[in-house]
Amino acid sequence: ISTFVFPLELWICEQLFQGVQLTNNLLLNSIYSGLGIGLALAIVLRQGASTGGMDIPPLILRKFLNIPVGMSMYIFDALILGTQLTIVTPEMFLYGLLVVLLYTLTLDRLLVLGNARTEVKIICQHSQLLQQQILEKLDRGVTILEGRGGYSGQEQEILLTVLSNRELPRLEKLVHEIDPSAFMVISRVSQVQGRGFTSQKVYPPKPTHRTDKDISAD
Repeated sequence: ISTFVFPLELWICEQLFQGVQLTNNLLLNSIYSGLGIGLALAIVLRQGASTGGMDIPPLILRKFLNIPVGMSMYIFDALILGTQLTIVTPEMFLYGLLVVLLYTLTLDRLLVLGNARTEVKIICQHSQLLQQQILEKLDRGVTILEGRGGYSGQEQEILLTVLSNRELPRLEKLVHEIDPSAFMVISRVSQVQGRGFTSQKVYPPKPTHRTDKDISAD
């Protein structure tokens, strides 16, 4: 569909805006065309579609080799521009390279826009209390990792949670209230998939832990 519709829409825009020229500055034209191409491609690729052109090979490379789309598109377009050195001036080649660089950077940023999350690892003296507070007040899941101090050699629990960027200040405040000396490692992740993020949040029943009293009664 894109292969046939794109030329038609391009022709319509040429007819509607014929004679309209905002600037003759090649640098400004390169900057804004790069930003516009990056925005348009991001809209298409985020929907899992294709323009029917040179974005198909990068999509294939991402699927099978996990190579970022922006990087492979930059390489392909740079190679295409390199073949034009015989018919364009070196200055025009550099402008073209600038357009490609800008739209690939814009594309990479927009492809993960809205999907970025914050991963936090916490080591504190009151890990069970903090775990309960995160579950109740932030409504975020917590994974308990087993760790051991490199200096002390003591076994200790490491709490791992993933939350939105807006929730991070609330978590930091909560941690400092419970344990001001807590150790936190904060990392930004580009995408998170799973329950509570890309699928509906479902609360499974809590497992019942048997106590020593229950076992002795049996």
